[in-house]
Amino acid sequence: MAIETWADTAQPPGGAFIVLLGPSGSGKDTLISHARRELSGSSDVLFVRRVITRPADAGNEDHIAMTDAEFDAAMDDGQFSLTWAANGLRYGLPRSVEAHLAAGRVAVANGSRGAWDVICRVFPTAMAVEIKVEPEALARRLQARGRESASEIEARLQRASDLTDRLEADIIIDNSGQVEAAGAELTDYIRQARTGSISG
Repeated sequence: MAIETWADTAQPPGGAFIVLLGPSGSGKDTLISHARRELSGSSDVLFVRRVITRPADAGNEDHIAMTDAEFDAAMDDGQFSLTWAANGLRYGLPRSVEAHLAAGRVAVANGSRGAWDVICRVFPTAMAVEIKVEPEALARRLQARGRESASEIEARLQRASDLTDRLEADIIIDNSGQVEAAGAELTDYIRQARTGSISG
């Protein structure tokens, strides 16, 4: 399935932009929430709230909800660094990311593997954190949330495999087991980025 993307001009290099990539059901939002709790009070780390055209109470992500009309207006007003569309929804990364990175700080966002190329073009310091889950565990999670039919779940699993094959991640985190272990690994990676142990 093609993913439509839009981007403004590339931003100058700055702080590390950590972008989580992985299939739906891999637990990206859960891991981001874990890291946010562990790093609460760290003003140099921005956990980006994406703009999404879905209700605020849908899913587990702390996002900014907009209608399609509001999203169009925000685009016209230049409020996004980049946008993409997938699975019937539209996503946008707000301009606030640019100022934060320009100050040499660290930002963390839930991204999209289909939009990764354009993310890299806009943010040269972007680093891919691939969240992997064993296919059996991923299938169970997708079934448990009850949003898709069996055929839709199978299609998602196939897309997950296809996109993973094309992604060269900076780090791979396995979230097939306990979230605390994967969450600790992500938190440690963010801490390394803060101290300059890793860079984009």
